[in-house]
Amino acid sequence: MNVTKSEYVVRDPDYRQRIQDSFDRQGFMTLIGGELTLLEPGICEVAVDYSPGLAQQKGFFHGGVIGTLGDTACGYAAYSLMAAQDSLLTVEYKLNIMGPGDGERLSARASVVRAGARLTICEGRVYNEKGGIKKECGLITATMMRLPQTSDMPSDTPTDMPD
Repeated sequence: MNVTKSEYVVRDPDYRQRIQDSFDRQGFMTLIGGELTLLEPGICEVAVDYSPGLAQQKGFFHGGVIGTLGDTACGYAAYSLMAAQDSLLTVEYKLNIMGPGDGERLSARASVVRAGARLTICEGRVYNEKGGIKKECGLITATMMRLPQTSDMPSDTPTDMPD
């Protein structure tokens, strides 16, 4: 059963700033020109404009970029419902590429399906925009693991994860 927006529990009233700060520290998002375009409790959207450096050999957005946007949107959707002193890591994700990323802009919008004590399940859709028309090109499901009492700062991230 999917969680409805009204059922999301926000544990940190300053989640927007915490997530923006975290997003701004992501070197890879900076490298590819990623933008945080929507952030609500349990919902996140991330987008990137096309550039040849993000393309595969046929000129479409590379599948790795499609996966990156989906993973990032899922991660921040989950993180928006976590306490300020927690952080998270992706445990796994499944990506279905349903069409080529043939466009001027790529965006991924994700939402929390279930927020458990340790694991949060998210689902997202990736869209390709061309000529003002958005077309779905990817579907992602992801599992995020909450790291209790672990800061989101690089020096505080554990290198060995509990079994």
